[in-house]
Amino acid sequence: MKIILETNRLYFREFRIEDAPYMYQLNIDPEVMRYTGDNPFKNEAEAQVFLTDYIQNVYPMYGFGRWAVILKESQEWVGWCGLKKNEQNQIDIGFRFMRKHWGNGYATEAAQACIQYAFNQLGLIQVVGRAARANPASIRVLSKLGMEYWKDAPCMGIEDAIYYRISALQ
Repeated sequence: MKIILETNRLYFREFRIEDAPYMYQLNIDPEVMRYTGDNPFKNEAEAQVFLTDYIQNVYPMYGFGRWAVILKESQEWVGWCGLKKNEQNQIDIGFRFMRKHWGNGYATEAAQACIQYAFNQLGLIQVVGRAARANPASIRVLSKLGMEYWKDAPCMGIEDAIYYRISALQ
């Protein structure tokens, strides 16, 4: 297994087909999905199709993506975090964690590591973050990362989204 990144409590690896049950469970939780603009998977098979496509196309095309986040201590799959090239050709930080792991600082810890990776390993100069205006928890995470408000604009299924950004020069 290739570890992409590590923090004190977490490590990140590329998705695997075996992650389908976790992805399915994550994406059928209505509270997890509440502000995402995404539809939940219908079943584990649909999650597996998504993962197969992601593994075969996204990682080879960009050399980065969203990664599975694993607790070092227990080896538990807690969610995902990472970078993606969005529909506006920007590099976007995203995260989604199992609800039982909310409130532990994992989103901030994981996203901070991914932003540092973007700047230090990938040589990117800017990363954006987007959240539904109605999602104060994600907005707090983006603020904790040092990202600054940029604009209000719709994005992929979220009409009332707020955009934040951070540059490598900050």
